[in-house]
Amino acid sequence: MRIGVIALLHESNTFLAQLTPIESFRQNLLLTGDPIRDALEDAHHEVGGFFAGLAEAEAEAVPLFAARALPSGRIATDAFTELIDGLLAKVRTAARLDGILVAPHGATVSELYPDADGYWLRKLREVVGPDIPIIGTLDPHANLSKLMVDSCDALVAYRSNPHLDQRERGVEAAQLMVKTVRREIQPEMAACFPPLAISIERQCTDEPHLQPLYEFADGQLSDHRVLSNSILLGFPYSDVEEMGSAAIVVTDADRDLAENLVNNLGLMMWNMRSDLHGEFVSVEEALDECMTASGRVCLLDMGDNVGGGSSADGTELLSAIHDRNIGPAFGCLFDPIAVASCEEAGPGSRLALTVGGKTDENHGAPFVIDATVISLHEGRFREPQPRHGGIAEFDQGRTAVCLTNSGLTLMLTSRRMVPFSLQQLSSCNVDPNSFRILVAKGVNAPIAAYREVCASFIRVNTIGSTCADMSRLEYLHRRRPLFPLEPDATFT
Repeated sequence: MRIGVIALLHESNTFLAQLTPIESFRQNLLLTGDPIRDALEDAHHEVGGFFAGLAEAEAEAVPLFAARALPSGRIATDAFTELIDGLLAKVRTAARLDGILVAPHGATVSELYPDADGYWLRKLREVVGPDIPIIGTLDPHANLSKLMVDSCDALVAYRSNPHLDQRERGVEAAQLMVKTVRREIQPEMAACFPPLAISIERQCTDEPHLQPLYEFADGQLSDHRVLSNSILLGFPYSDVEEMGSAAIVVTDADRDLAENLVNNLGLMMWNMRSDLHGEFVSVEEALDECMTASGRVCLLDMGDNVGGGSSADGTELLSAIHDRNIGPAFGCLFDPIAVASCEEAGPGSRLALTVGGKTDENHGAPFVIDATVISLHEGRFREPQPRHGGIAEFDQGRTAVCLTNSGLTLMLTSRRMVPFSLQQLSSCNVDPNSFRILVAKGVNAPIAAYREVCASFIRVNTIGSTCADMSRLEYLHRRRPLFPLEPDATFT
């Protein structure tokens, strides 16, 4: 049994003016053939799960194509063309394949194709024909499309956010593939699309408001005829027709059952809609709460959520902390210009820096600090534990650590970096335990790492391209109606 392995992962924020070039994939992950195995076989990632599940079944994994870039703007046309041409070329030139395991993200948007994942999955289906099974995984932030569903035999979404079960879901997809090729099962997949947009602030699966939904989904799995089911929470920062929540049920050779169960799952989501609307805490409210909190606090900068594609140089929260002198506090900013100034000055130097707010005008204005350069670093680090995204190797480029006279420690990076690992701090000799306040530019993803050192978390409703309050975003292309943006939306 020979099973092809393909991954194309990008979460695309359409509220960013900047396009994502091919260089963003080359910096992160862009591989073909056996190097994919070397990079991902042992990773806490769905592709690592593909390899593990196939090996357990003594099936041969045939790595074909893998590409990933950090969340950012829409993929530029030339970059997307290069990616898809390369992917399909590897499929066309591969020896006999009995099936293909795929890892799309589900919220990928290119300049020309709003439903980019649906597009490349359809192209893959056209190349391999109707008889080769295509089974894959999805990020629960996927904006599921009918084209994605129609192009695949089964799709399985991660069940955790922060995403800690990616490898397990990859194993699950591989097991479904092996049983399908052996004709032990015949997957039938159905999807439901309730008119619901779930606030990113309400998408942490560890928190009580989502527990009834996942318990309901788990209950469906007790039926031996149900092979898999999935909850798609949606990605509100892709302004496309598919934006919003969805559900999937995969049964063994029973289409009617799949349709019935997925409609029940979609109705459960809809009935919970009031609990999924979101709670929004202002910057000043969050800082006031910090003053009375016991233990270390992590402030989650939702408007500058790097894991949602934002600029990583938003200043609204950090400048407020600096102005109120409530340190010791820590924050990170993408600012290659400031890094260069620190390198020129050298460690131990004191200088005035204008930091942040340089990418665009949507994430706060630059602010001036009088800072001492503490240290300079290469900016590479490794995370050995399962963390959101399943990424192990990170490179934030040349990095400067500075201390301001207000007690704010700023890590300045020359590449955008997601706050998924405390190794980001410790690799630069920064001890997270030495701060009263830690700022992480995210919503749910940083929790997996930061809960090791923080007693509490406050999600802060800051401005930016990932603002948690969807009413502040100007949508042009999304489906309508969607609750809560259209409060009178109905679903039966």
